[in-house]
Amino acid sequence: MLTGNTPGAAPIATGTIYTCPMHPEVRQDHPGNCPKCGMTLEALIPELEEEGNPELDDFRRRFWWTLPLTVIVTILAMFGHQLGWFDAARQSWTELALALPIVLWAGWPFFLRGWQSVAMRSPNMWTLIGLGTGTAFVYSVVATVAPQIFPDSFITNGRVAVYFEAAAVIISLTLLGQVVELKARSQTSAAIKSLLNLSPKTARRILPDGSEADVPLNHIHVGDLLRVRPGEKVPVDGVVLEGSSSVDESMLTGEPLPISKVAGDKLIGATLNKNGALVMRSEKVGAATMLAQIVQMVAQAQRSKAPMQRMADVVAGYFVLAVVCAAFLTFFIWGLFGPEPSWAFGLLNAVAVLIIACPCALGLATPMSIMVATGRGATNGILFRDAAAIESLCKVDTLIVDKTGTLTEGHPAFDRTLAAPGFTGKEILRLAASLDQGSEHPLAEAIVRAARERGLVLDKPENFESSSGTGVRGQVAGQQLALGNTTLMAQLGISVDTLKTPAETLRVDGASVMYLAVDAQLAGLLAVSDPLKASTPGAIAQLKKEGINIIMATGDGLTTARAVGMRLGIEEVHGEVKPEDKLGLVAQQQQQLGKIVAMAGDGINDAPALAKANVGIAMGTGTDVAMNSAALTLVKGDLHGIAVARSLSRATVANMKQNLMFAFLYNTLGIPVAAGVLYPVTGWLLSPMIAALAMSFSSASVIGNALRLRARR
Repeated sequence: MLTGNTPGAAPIATGTIYTCPMHPEVRQDHPGNCPKCGMTLEALIPELEEEGNPELDDFRRRFWWTLPLTVIVTILAMFGHQLGWFDAARQSWTELALALPIVLWAGWPFFLRGWQSVAMRSPNMWTLIGLGTGTAFVYSVVATVAPQIFPDSFITNGRVAVYFEAAAVIISLTLLGQVVELKARSQTSAAIKSLLNLSPKTARRILPDGSEADVPLNHIHVGDLLRVRPGEKVPVDGVVLEGSSSVDESMLTGEPLPISKVAGDKLIGATLNKNGALVMRSEKVGAATMLAQIVQMVAQAQRSKAPMQRMADVVAGYFVLAVVCAAFLTFFIWGLFGPEPSWAFGLLNAVAVLIIACPCALGLATPMSIMVATGRGATNGILFRDAAAIESLCKVDTLIVDKTGTLTEGHPAFDRTLAAPGFTGKEILRLAASLDQGSEHPLAEAIVRAARERGLVLDKPENFESSSGTGVRGQVAGQQLALGNTTLMAQLGISVDTLKTPAETLRVDGASVMYLAVDAQLAGLLAVSDPLKASTPGAIAQLKKEGINIIMATGDGLTTARAVGMRLGIEEVHGEVKPEDKLGLVAQQQQQLGKIVAMAGDGINDAPALAKANVGIAMGTGTDVAMNSAALTLVKGDLHGIAVARSLSRATVANMKQNLMFAFLYNTLGIPVAAGVLYPVTGWLLSPMIAALAMSFSSASVIGNALRLRARR
């Protein structure tokens, strides 16, 4: 919901759209809870100034304030009769007093969500948690307040067995899981906040009378004249009217080299003006700028991902109905056909069914595997952001990779020199580096760095001149030097025909070529390129061996992109692509071809595609925005990490399936036993206490199985 103060003014946010993390289709213009699941709604696009996460703070407070009570009530339940502090009745009342704030205060949000899921006819994990803990607590309260209604067979250690500790532990574990999940979810907004932080807060507007004033960015109108000084960020999208400079657009385009800008050239908001002063006219402001569009794309791509919990809720919905039906059948069958006291037996057996079906093991099955796997991955420089990434990575069959900073080092490096007759390569490098000491251009920095690494002695340049977009000139040790492209050489009347063919070959290989003239005579050329990472060829070969189709998409020119693709054996190459093109390429592979797509990149321009892909993979050597948008970060920036991560993904998914099998196996065997199917044959009933022990054992088995991942090589 955007409005402007004046016609043509930049849109100013006056409202925020809120959506549910689990149900992205739920949207409203005010805070609140999701009508489907009860979760707190989150802002679709967060504000930079927003403070913390109220829901996270609330759950953290509930967890820490009641954790001591949970520990105490658990100790009392396990060892109270041995300690002899209370008689049997007083121990039950003491456990009730301790569990009361845990269940009714700390667990209250879960009961609300469980009730809402029933009211909305959308049973989910909250239904199970509310039903399980509520049943255990209510049963225990009845057993404490009216123990006389229970048969003697349910008296243990002088009292009817109560299960306050089961309800308390379930609520504490659930609170802990929510705290961990909310902290992970908060990282999804970090990508958008990083993008919003790129834009400058003010702009220098040139007024009609020629004076200048700094004004807030949201006061800029379309058509305003703005001055951009050296070292400042371009405030909005527009066009250059006066001046010339080099502008670093890498933060948005991924192109590592600054772009020369002169009158008539387009400017992108949030890019960095390097060395010259510019006067520009604003053409796109507010939500219309490229940066704002990227913010929108990242937000939409993130929210378009179906949460993993949705599938779990579908399964849980059927499970809840099955358990409730089993409990009701148990109650009525025992009440109508069981031995006396039949209805008491029916009630207790129904409670046993609900307790043994409590979703502890189901709730722990996936999170425990994920917790162990993420820790194991971190020790290998692989950072997973969520469970969906681990589950999806082993299914990936298509990998889209950016070039700059992903396949390559991401910064220009000196490649080689070619000398004309009468000169040597060493002399050309020394003279060019001496002249480039007066330049701040990244290509110049690469040449100077290479000369110093080779121990060459550099002379001080004199009468240094920089011609934006063509090259530099000056005097070194009494010689007139010119270093630049073919345009500069043509302006000086210097022929480059003798080196034209090797220069074209270097350009096809992806290098930038500069000619050096000494005293109006061609001395040679220097090539600077963005080299491939040493690990890239082997990593690409390994991934192709695993059957993954690799596609390269880069903002660089198509000629350079194809040259890199040929060297690496990548057949499908897309060059000169914009952020929205990368996003469209991911969507095309997913929707039209039905592929499971991973996207690997390191720049802000990759962020929308990283968020849209089934698995976004960011290089740890790249931008914070890329890492915050991706589901997986390779700390070392090495594509070999993808193969390692896929191996860990396969092991983790197998482990999760085993855990779910354990959990369902206990319920499949435990529910009939709790319902009393063995009573006609053995005369034996499963008391709620044994049901709680079985539930605890199922959780322990799940945890133990998950911990096996720690030992995996």
